[in-house]
Amino acid sequence: MKKFKFLIILVALSVVLAGCGNAEGVYSDKGQVFRKVIPQDISSLDTALATDTVSFDIYNQVYEGLYTLDENDKAKPGVAKAMPKESNGGKTLTIDLRKDAKWSNGDPVTAHDFEFAWKRVVNPDTASEYAYIMYDLKNAEEINMGKKDVDELGVKAVDDHTLKVELTKPIPYMNEMLAFATFMPQNEKAVKKAGQQYGTTADKTVFNGPFKVKDWKVEDKIQLVKNDDYWDKKAVNLDRVNYKVLKDQQAGASLYDTGSIDDTTITADQVDKYADNPGLKKRLLASTFYIKLNRDNVPEFKNKDLRLAISQAINKEGYVNSVKNNGSEATDGFTSKLTAKTPDGKDFTESIDSPLTYNPKAAKQHLEKAKKDLGIKELTFTMNTEDTPDAKISAEYIKAQVESNLPGVTLKIKQLPFKQRVNQEHSETFEASLSGWGPDYPDPLTFLNIMTTGNPSNNTGWGNKEFDKLVKDANGKLLKKPEERNAAMKEAEELLLAEAPVAPIYQKGEAHLTNPQVKGLVYHQIGGDTTLKHVKIDKSIDPKTGKKKEK
Repeated sequence: MKKFKFLIILVALSVVLAGCGNAEGVYSDKGQVFRKVIPQDISSLDTALATDTVSFDIYNQVYEGLYTLDENDKAKPGVAKAMPKESNGGKTLTIDLRKDAKWSNGDPVTAHDFEFAWKRVVNPDTASEYAYIMYDLKNAEEINMGKKDVDELGVKAVDDHTLKVELTKPIPYMNEMLAFATFMPQNEKAVKKAGQQYGTTADKTVFNGPFKVKDWKVEDKIQLVKNDDYWDKKAVNLDRVNYKVLKDQQAGASLYDTGSIDDTTITADQVDKYADNPGLKKRLLASTFYIKLNRDNVPEFKNKDLRLAISQAINKEGYVNSVKNNGSEATDGFTSKLTAKTPDGKDFTESIDSPLTYNPKAAKQHLEKAKKDLGIKELTFTMNTEDTPDAKISAEYIKAQVESNLPGVTLKIKQLPFKQRVNQEHSETFEASLSGWGPDYPDPLTFLNIMTTGNPSNNTGWGNKEFDKLVKDANGKLLKKPEERNAAMKEAEELLLAEAPVAPIYQKGEAHLTNPQVKGLVYHQIGGDTTLKHVKIDKSIDPKTGKKKEK
């Protein structure tokens, strides 16, 4: 069986490697090129429409906002010349833009490009899933709800190189938020010329970052080249960045072994094999994964005892150890570690008391009460997950736990391409879905906000007025009272966990094989995953040993 599996991988590799011998091939290492395997494709090149981490990661390379994030996830000037000048008690920001920033079509990047982009995001006609992230801008929520005209948004290009931003209140993490993808600029001329096709192909999109997209073949590859119109191009070392979409992580490791790629994640059963490899790196990401329970399509999920039963029936430590083995950690909470600190400098998650620990006995008790209250003896529901081998193993573990610890409950698995899984969540055409969330800015609200009533990323049909009020207070009247604000967010998280509209499973870890020749790669915990601007391939390093080559 193992020989047969190995043969399949070899055949697959021969297919993907075919025709890649030339300098422009996705696996070519000619010149300065970084080659990376990604587990799924991007959804769009339109920054107003994307909601997924893979898209946000690539946006970090091909677009640049007013600010970018440094290696400590703190904001530093990008298109902006300096940090904002604050007035009106911190509610008005005046931002000066550099005059040498350009788009890849040669147009200057101006303050008008930011005003246009932000108005487009909140315009209800755009149907941006991420519009709510701009609700701290004056009138943004009312505009997005169709109650005010888009021209009333609190952003104005005073002139080509001065942007004035009006907030509803001072936001302590606003500069980091302005580095996020949804706040990146858009070239009005290019957007209007392409119309509905904007962002669907490389040639119908323009870029203002260190790189630009040269080629995007859906579900296959994304190739970037250095952007010669970028204002800071002298700091960019790479000629090209090649992303290969590959759902089978085992094939990714095989490509790494043959020197065809520089970075890939690997599966649990591969980690031990590469234990002594200098390229093996493990990292914990600030991303929580959980099961969304859609009460609108499974009315039984309206029963709190049933939701608690599902959450408590899954051995999460067993899951991360046997299924993941990549640095992932079990979690009973919603907000992830590494997202934000409390006023006394501790990780926010350390203070959270969750009832959703693995407890098969309590799970059975909750199930029996739920069956009695609902008048049922059995329940069957379907859980969506991705169409990758890794996702299948993951879902089968969860299925086995639920069915063995909850008598009478049957969990069916439905595997879908990543985009379809996300689309079914947004359209709420699913029963349960193994989903995840990572922070967009360094504050617990980046998690808590998505579970407020009616938020586009909630997708569970759950809502709670007390929870909504706590989140609203934390984002409003308590902003200048850090202790009280932290207490409100702690209360909100614990209320959410007690209600269990989602079943937390794990905080994501990644085991990477990264070529030791890759220098200057910066990872982020918020926003897009990486910054490649300063990456350089040091070919004097032996990739097999991680040491300087002998002369």
